[in-house]
Amino acid sequence: MGSDNRFCLTVCEGYFSQSLEGQEEDVLMDAYLSGYKELNKFFQLMGKVFGFVSSDVKSKVEILEEFRTKEAKEHFTSFRKMINYEKDSGLLEKKDYVSGSRTLLRLHRGLDFIREFLRQLGELNPDDKTGTCCQNAYNATLANFHPWLIRKGVSVAVYGLPTRDNLLDKVCQDKEAAIEALPHTLEVLKQVYDRTQSMYTAHDLHGLP
Repeated sequence: MGSDNRFCLTVCEGYFSQSLEGQEEDVLMDAYLSGYKELNKFFQLMGKVFGFVSSDVKSKVEILEEFRTKEAKEHFTSFRKMINYEKDSGLLEKKDYVSGSRTLLRLHRGLDFIREFLRQLGELNPDDKTGTCCQNAYNATLANFHPWLIRKGVSVAVYGLPTRDNLLDKVCQDKEAAIEALPHTLEVLKQVYDRTQSMYTAHDLHGLP
């Protein structure tokens, strides 16, 4: 497998850091989506367990990328602009409208899961199995939004996950660099998550269907 297909934590961190460079308390859309595409390599490389996550992430990223090519693209340069635009234009109530705010909310929840999983992964010993920490991260985050069937599927699948080092060898371009970069990456992901969370809270949009 070529290194381009491997997940690179420092590339991922770089994009998410860029997404924080706009106005304070906002997140820039293009850099966020680039970071998420890099992050999605991690899901894809983990195999069948996260097949449903990676295909869902891909479709959500594509929807938001499409908004950035349309007539109203200037309203989608940042999260704050998008939420204000869709809310003020009454688009969130429009039945046949695919909402960017709703689409982003799904990615936002996914980011919470991967952040928690990476955090717990960083606390493991090289030979520890990753299944339990993956299940714990899932239970604390995405499981709250998934139906029973998906939750059941995840709990069956995670037990096939390898040890920490085997997983990182399979997924990362450079395992040692990834382990070293992890603490700072987690801090950046937390800032991105917290900013997004506070915007959805301020507009009372956590319950978007």
